[in-house]
Amino acid sequence: MIQYDLIARVRELCRADDRIGAALMYGSFAAGEGDAHSDVEFWLFAEPERRAELDPERWIGQVAATDLVLLNEFGSHVALFPGPVRGEFHFATTDDIPSVARWPARGAAVDTMIVVDREGLLTPVLAAVPEHPVIPSRPQEIADLCGRFANWLVLALHVGARGERLRAQDALWHAARHVLWMARLAENSTAHWLTPSRAAEAELPARTVAAVAEATPVSLWREGRDRWLTLLARTGRPEPAALFAELDRLTAAVG
Repeated sequence: MIQYDLIARVRELCRADDRIGAALMYGSFAAGEGDAHSDVEFWLFAEPERRAELDPERWIGQVAATDLVLLNEFGSHVALFPGPVRGEFHFATTDDIPSVARWPARGAAVDTMIVVDREGLLTPVLAAVPEHPVIPSRPQEIADLCGRFANWLVLALHVGARGERLRAQDALWHAARHVLWMARLAENSTAHWLTPSRAAEAELPARTVAAVAEATPVSLWREGRDRWLTLLARTGRPEPAALFAELDRLTAAVG
C-alpha cells in the first residue's frame, strides 16, 4: 500500500529535520487497523524559534508528489496524494506538546505513535493520555447521552416542519451519531467509541445499521427509542413517558 511508503518517508524526514523537536503518528495505522482506504495522520512539533522556517506545503511535498495540499477547517494541512490518499498533518511547536494531555484518548500504544522525541518532552505527555476513551457508565452519563439524541431529533422535526429540509438533515445526522453511541453501549461494543460509525456494519446489528443509513425521523426514533429503553432498564432510570409519547406522535405524523 502507498500508505506504508508515505509513513516511512514521513519518519525519515522527521528524523533528518532538526527543526522538528517531536512528532507522532495517530489514527488507523498507529492502531494497527490501517487498510488501503485509510489516511496517514501526523502531528509535527517544531522548535518554536524555527517554526517560521517550516512551510507546510513545501515540507509535505518532500514526502511525495501531491495532487493538492489544503488547510482544512480545523487548521490542519491535508495532502491529497495520488490515489487519492489523504494525509493529515498538524504543524505545531514543542510549546504545544502539553495540549496533547487534553486529548480524550490516543487510540494506540505510545511506541507505535512516537516518530521522534529529541528532548523526551512528548513521550510522557502522550503516555499519560488514556489509550481508550472513557465510556459513559454512570446512570447520569447514560441519561445525558440519550437526552442529546432527543435534543437533535426534536430539532430536526421542528426545522423540517418549517420546510428547512437541509437543516433538518443536518440535525438528523447528529441524532444518528447518538443512535450509534446508544447502540454501542447497549451491545457492549465500544471499541470504536470516538468514531461510532467506524466498522459499524461489522460490529452492530443490521437493524441499527439500516436505521442509521435511512436516517429519517421514523427510523432513528424507532431504533433510538428501543436502545434508550434498554439503557434505562440497565440503569434503573424511569422512562420519560411524556417525551416518548410526544415523539411517538410527531414521528408518526411525518412517517
